Amino acid sequence: MSGKLTIPSHLLPRDGRFGSGPSKVRPAQVQAIVDANPSVLGTSHRQAPVRSLVGDVRRMLAELYRLPDGYEVLLSNGGSTFVWDAAAFGLISEKAQLAAFGEFGSKFAASVAAAPHLVEPTVHRAVPGSIALPTREPGVDTYAWPHNETSTGATAPVRRVEGAADALIVIDGTSAAGAIDLDPTQVDFYYFAPQKSFASDGGLWFALASPAAVDRIAHIEASGRYIPPSLSLADVVTNSRAEQTLNTPAISALIMMRSQLEWMLDQGGLTAMAARSQASSAAIYAWADARDFASPFVADPAHRSPVVATVDLIDDVDSSELQAVLRAHGIVDVFPYRKLGRNQLRIGVFPAVDTADVEALLACIDWVVDNW
Repeated sequence: MSGKLTIPSHLLPRDGRFGSGPSKVRPAQVQAIVDANPSVLGTSHRQAPVRSLVGDVRRMLAELYRLPDGYEVLLSNGGSTFVWDAAAFGLISEKAQLAAFGEFGSKFAASVAAAPHLVEPTVHRAVPGSIALPTREPGVDTYAWPHNETSTGATAPVRRVEGAADALIVIDGTSAAGAIDLDPTQVDFYYFAPQKSFASDGGLWFALASPAAVDRIAHIEASGRYIPPSLSLADVVTNSRAEQTLNTPAISALIMMRSQLEWMLDQGGLTAMAARSQASSAAIYAWADARDFASPFVADPAHRSPVVATVDLIDDVDSSELQAVLRAHGIVDVFPYRKLGRNQLRIGVFPAVDTADVEALLACIDWVVDNW
């Protein structure tokens, strides 16, 4: 790059946060924390104010996902990564089949493979930028895969494995939840963290659990299998039903999440949120297809994520230098996933991100490349 570039101010987005997690936080969510203090912050999580907050979040998530009768919203301390070990102890009976096509799917598969009390899992793998899906296999009681891989920008369908009616379907929804619609009857345990579409902070995980999943949890708990107390899904069910968590939760994160859920429901629910993200990601993919210096990383359009768009750049356009120019202008966190090692941009377009800001980002990239 020759010299220091200054992007014209009229091209800049109003908000330059495009991270793939944590995501842009709306000002109203920050104000909600201020408004909640001191009635909730710094108070016991086993008393009415915090339990009411937890109850609001659980109720709103059930409404957002139009949960069928019998499905429950669970929550606990930690993040999505806690669920991999918790599932290995308390959700998989004997044998799992997993699909791994990015970082989270691969790590879940590794956790299950390392569990000495389980049968060696079957793992279907795909190279980054594509997807893998499970297939029916005798003896498998749990099928698991990511809904959306944040690391690669690839998304997979959520549907039951044909001919495996008695098996549980466990889906990692971390970067999809709140922005990609689904039929909840097609999954038994859909888990996620709140720092992406729900524009909150980390420190918690949530799950939409079917009656079959809750029954499996209870059955394994009663079997006498050793389960570390901090990973007990049976305790998660008990505490969630009491509108609390095992230990003090991230209360500020819950306040921010409640504010985001209120906004989501007021805007039209999950269908409207999915439409917002779809409009933003579609703009990115159309832009990349039309440029000679960029191309969508995920080759199959059907597998391109509507919430995390990954775009490859030609060698003459160095991603690191481009990011440096953008960051100097307040446009942040469009870096690729570190382990991919690609000359790439990764752009998070969760519902809080305005499509107009995405279009402004693309105009800024064009200006930088034209003035390289």
